[in-house]
Amino acid sequence: MKRVFGAKKNKEPPPSIQDASERINKRGESVDEKIKNLDAELARYKDQIKKTRPGPAQEAVKARAMRVLKQKRMYEGQRDMIYNQTFNLDQVSFAAEGLKDAQQTMSALKSANKELKGMMKTVKISDIDNMQDEMMDLMDVSTEIQDSLGRSYNVPDDIDEEELMGELDALEADMGAETEADAVPSYLQPEREPDLEGELNLPAAPSSHAPAQPVQAEDDFGLPAVPRASIRG
Repeated sequence: MKRVFGAKKNKEPPPSIQDASERINKRGESVDEKIKNLDAELARYKDQIKKTRPGPAQEAVKARAMRVLKQKRMYEGQRDMIYNQTFNLDQVSFAAEGLKDAQQTMSALKSANKELKGMMKTVKISDIDNMQDEMMDLMDVSTEIQDSLGRSYNVPDDIDEEELMGELDALEADMGAETEADAVPSYLQPEREPDLEGELNLPAAPSSHAPAQPVQAEDDFGLPAVPRASIRG
């Protein structure tokens, strides 16, 4: 049967936008190269026309230049058409890439939405509120326990406000006196002479106006010495 009707040809996959764009760009490069060569040829003909005298020779050069110029215009038209095709393919490629990005974004959002729904099933607002209320109750109980443990023993609670203010005024006066005493350095305070008489219980020194008492001499044994005149008599 295959020999009679022939085998079906396998359909080739359609070219992608990238493949078509690359093929058109190659055609555009080929056309640009041809236009470049025609420009160089026209430049040579221009120089020949300037150097040739008017006549049949100059007209022949002008005819060849006109033919080359027509070819250049034809290639320029093809190049413009190729550029338009390339531009259209680029637009289609950008649109296709945008659609692919949108599809990926939608897939990611759907996956995230599904995951969030699963998480929301395990977390309830009522459970969170109940937990917060329990935490507040526990904190209140903890505060009461700390206050109870921090109470002082045997502290009088019947202190009058006037008595408290009097104690504070007296304390402030004592602190002010201590501050004034501490404000004068020790080296500026007057020095006090030691009271040796009071400490040693010595008799007071005789006054300079009192009559001087005669000093009585003593012998070798500590007894009052007898004057020599009395002994001779």
